[in-house]
Amino acid sequence: MSDYSFVLNVSVVNNKRFFYRVIGYLLACLAVAQLATMAVSFMLHDKAFWNFLLSALVTACAGVALLMRSNGATELKKRYLFLLTTLCWLSVCAFAALPLYLSLPQLSITDAWFEAVSAITTTGSTVLSGLDTMPKAVLLWRAILQWIGGIGIIVMAIAILPALKIGGMKLFKTESSDISEKILPRSSHLSGSILLVYLAISAGATLSYYIGGMSWFDALTHAMTSAATGGFANYDASFGYFNDKPWLLWLSSVWMALAALPFVLFVGMARGDKWALLRDPQVKAFIAIVLVAAILLALYQIAHNGRDWFSALTHSVFNVVSVITTCGYASEDYTKWGAFAVVLFFYLTFSGGCSGSTSGGLKIFRTQLAGYLLLKQLNLLIHPNAVWTRKYGSKKLDDSLLGAVLAFGFIYFATVAALALILSMYNLDFVTALTGAATAVGNVGPGLGDIIGPAGNFSTLPDGAKWWLTLGMLLGRLEILTMLLLFTPMYWRY
Repeated sequence: MSDYSFVLNVSVVNNKRFFYRVIGYLLACLAVAQLATMAVSFMLHDKAFWNFLLSALVTACAGVALLMRSNGATELKKRYLFLLTTLCWLSVCAFAALPLYLSLPQLSITDAWFEAVSAITTTGSTVLSGLDTMPKAVLLWRAILQWIGGIGIIVMAIAILPALKIGGMKLFKTESSDISEKILPRSSHLSGSILLVYLAISAGATLSYYIGGMSWFDALTHAMTSAATGGFANYDASFGYFNDKPWLLWLSSVWMALAALPFVLFVGMARGDKWALLRDPQVKAFIAIVLVAAILLALYQIAHNGRDWFSALTHSVFNVVSVITTCGYASEDYTKWGAFAVVLFFYLTFSGGCSGSTSGGLKIFRTQLAGYLLLKQLNLLIHPNAVWTRKYGSKKLDDSLLGAVLAFGFIYFATVAALALILSMYNLDFVTALTGAATAVGNVGPGLGDIIGPAGNFSTLPDGAKWWLTLGMLLGRLEILTMLLLFTPMYWRY
């Protein structure tokens, strides 16, 4: 055996051991979450107790088995972060589906997988109905999965994706992805601070929901899904169940919006930079889009539907924030508001919140950079020899960064188009296929139309369509290129 082959084999073995360690730790943590749900089930005398106990044992055994095989693991090569990130999400989704499958006899393997992937990716699409009478352990588990997925998204967006230079994410490098502009002295401190912000938003939402009139259980579960911008609710009517308490809709709008802002900026504010949020170009654009869209929708409802101004503004703000943050709550079927509302919500499906938040979608900064690129091209048409320089916040924009954003935008819309075409092969109508693809890749939740709109769910779709939609959810959550690269021959060449 040559020295090269020996080094190659050692590298492969070491990478596998590193994979075992990371996935093993994740499964161990998931088992703890299953045990916590089991404890709640026991206290509530819920029949799902044994199902969560069995799931926790299976998940824990799998995690321990992987950890036992991870001895000797050292650092992982950067190129394998793509594979490790994908495997982590797939593994967690697979074991997260187990208690759902065991606790709900009517649920097929396909539906359990769909629900778990939707929860972990914080998409919020559901195949379940009868939520009002469903075992509370199942409702809590769905909320916990979305909460876990939310913090996972933030870590990935701040620590992993910028280092991999995916779709312009290089612009948001922090210390955890080797940037010189440091907010905290160590990346572990940054991660801990971000977790504290996430916990603070979750705790604040829980307390405010309870004071606003929710039960403790509803307050906790809806707070977790609000902080994660996931959108799973405990009722078939989604957040519309609380329409008799309009202040809850306003409170939820605030918490969803906060969760869609860059968490690193909250850390900066806590360390003394009081105006960090208001200086950020993403945040200013996000606030502007929400205000303009909500006001336009409110005026449209007043003019065309004869609605009173307070009700129109309340439901407009709530549903605009819910869709743009990719949370996916619905206070009512907004597709009944009129054609203008339908088109506007379709546009908002693609927007998404800010980078470094729990929201999905294309992200505000990419839309802004695409606008900068358009301005550059217009300027060059008029002044071909001009030197064009522009900053995004305090960061200088270069051609490679703009090129990455343009490439990502192309692959994003190409993915939606390809997925919509595939869904149409299952005899889904145009609106269902197109908005189903858009909401899956954008991790939004509800689509449009009578089947998967805010008043429906995904249960009646063919199994094949559900599997494709889960692929779309994972692609969207992992910023597409993370997974797409694994399907290229060049990735597997040493």
